[in-house]
Amino acid sequence: MGADDAGTVVVLADSLSFYGPVGGLAADDERIWPNRVGAALGRRVELFARIGWTSRDIWWALTQDPRIWAALPEADVVILAYGGMDSLPSPLPTALREQIRYLRPASLRQGVRGVYGWLQPRLSRLGWPMALPPAITVDYYEKVRAAISHLRPDLPIVVALPPTHASPYYGHAHPGRVPTSSAIEHWAAQHDLPVVDFYPITARDFGVDGSGDAQDMNPDGIHWGLHTHAALAELVAPAVDSLLD
Repeated sequence: MGADDAGTVVVLADSLSFYGPVGGLAADDERIWPNRVGAALGRRVELFARIGWTSRDIWWALTQDPRIWAALPEADVVILAYGGMDSLPSPLPTALREQIRYLRPASLRQGVRGVYGWLQPRLSRLGWPMALPPAITVDYYEKVRAAISHLRPDLPIVVALPPTHASPYYGHAHPGRVPTSSAIEHWAAQHDLPVVDFYPITARDFGVDGSGDAQDMNPDGIHWGLHTHAALAELVAPAVDSLLD
């Protein structure tokens, strides 16, 4: 069966799904991991993702984006590949960061953005508060799962556990990853959802586990090189394939 004749792999994600070593890539770029998974399985990919999306943003997208409503009825499987933003330290309120773009005049906006950029990495070393606490993250995951299951009770779902980072913008701090990943994994087990863990590959490629270096990664310390996309696709494809008829 060719990709045009098959169903689709729907991926709900953040910018890690489409950013490469030098910036964002188009949703149909064959090098990003969702499209590598689709190519390996002979399925088309419908990617819904934006920069900075947390599980709360995914829920909002699911309830507000008619493109997702159109994609789910034709899907063979859904991959939930987000949660990394939830786990990042956010010592200043997320709402503050999101409102900076609306400040006027431009000089005020630039000044506030500069102060925010100075404070964020320094306060991030505290590791608290997080963008979303694990309990809230899991609540949104469950909202997403329940909505999908209500529409398509038979639709398989694969869950990707959050990766890590090595970003100076977050003070190289990521204490929230473990509690967030543990909460997501526990929730997935309650619903018998298969899990793939993005941490080992990203820890290796960022060099945070001491086994490699970040030479080919995006210099922002958050997004990945194309070799990481390839490795993650090799991780995800078998898990997805096991759920397909």
